[in-house]
Amino acid sequence: MWERSIITVSQLVADLAQAVEEAPSLQMRWVAGELVEAKHHPASGHWYLTLGDAGSRLKAVMFRQDAQGLGFQPQAGQQVAVLGQLRVYRPQGAVQLYVKQMEPLGAGAEKQALDALLARLRAEGLLSRPKRPLPVLPRAVGVVTSRNGAAVHDIVTVAQRRYPGMPLVVAPTAVQGEGAPAGIVAALARIADHPGVDVVIVARGGGSSEDLAAFNDERVVRAVHACPRPVVSAVGHEIDTTLVDLVSDMRAPTPSAAAELAVPEHGQLARQLAQWDQRAARALALRIVEQRRIVAGYVEHGVLRSPQRLLAERRVALDRLADRVTDQFRWVLAGDSRALAQWVNRLAGLDPTAVLGRGFALVADQAGHPVTAQSVVPGQALDVQWRDGRWTVTANAIVATAPRGG
Repeated sequence: MWERSIITVSQLVADLAQAVEEAPSLQMRWVAGELVEAKHHPASGHWYLTLGDAGSRLKAVMFRQDAQGLGFQPQAGQQVAVLGQLRVYRPQGAVQLYVKQMEPLGAGAEKQALDALLARLRAEGLLSRPKRPLPVLPRAVGVVTSRNGAAVHDIVTVAQRRYPGMPLVVAPTAVQGEGAPAGIVAALARIADHPGVDVVIVARGGGSSEDLAAFNDERVVRAVHACPRPVVSAVGHEIDTTLVDLVSDMRAPTPSAAAELAVPEHGQLARQLAQWDQRAARALALRIVEQRRIVAGYVEHGVLRSPQRLLAERRVALDRLADRVTDQFRWVLAGDSRALAQWVNRLAGLDPTAVLGRGFALVADQAGHPVTAQSVVPGQALDVQWRDGRWTVTANAIVATAPRGG
């Protein structure tokens, strides 16, 4: 008989979780299967998955921090291999796989991952940056390639043939294998910090797609894009195309061709400089002739031969200006005189004594204030002024008379 020992559901799930999570065979296992479901949660960035095969299905989850390293877009029906650890989701008592890494499987899986990375880099704008021109005469040429490969030998040979003495700064690194991407990134950083390097060649000889895989690595692509100097890519043969070829400023079919692009031909530069020197000399000679012609024109000018002529012309101009000023002054003065006469006439018309000449008289009190018939009182002394004299009279009586027309 089984011992009757009752436990809760939570206790049973806890025991199950402990058994699953402590089992050595269930810690970080690679599992292959088909993605029966693949749902991405935009807000959290997590992937919720269901893995399956002909016999079973298993729930799985890939958290955002792990999903950021995915080089492809998981889709239902896709064959994948995942690295994860089994855990028990206690609220539901469900066993699920917590995925740390995921890779596509099957034919075309590598191409699918590469296409997904290419699409993501293109969406970020890494492939649409304007290509930087190569310097006409670099101070030094940087080279990132294998120390003992044929690529470095070809580059050095071509560079010394085209421009003897051209400084070459080689940053050797592995160009294939597991550690190649990190090595190429470090070599690019060393070249970027080297003073005088104006252009960088990233090169390796031909090989299989697996041999060229380092130049499709996202870390290497981003390092080439971030390089502060123009980059010439010479990876593989002419028929091979890597992501580094697409993001670099110029692509060469071979390392030798890259050296042809980055290193100028000394003889051609010398010929070009000689042509420029001749053109500059001709231009300078023509300029001298033109300036001499201008100076000769000044010397032959009548003014320089007879300075008095220039002074006479200036005196005539000054006399004309003086006449214009005098005429203008007279015109203004005449206008002001007419205006003054008009004001004098107006003021004369307002003079109260002007009417005395027509037989009128001005009557005022002893203080000189004009008076009216209504303001005069009998016995009042009045001052009467005619045109030809002034009398002082006394008012004896006031005789009221009706106004004319009254």
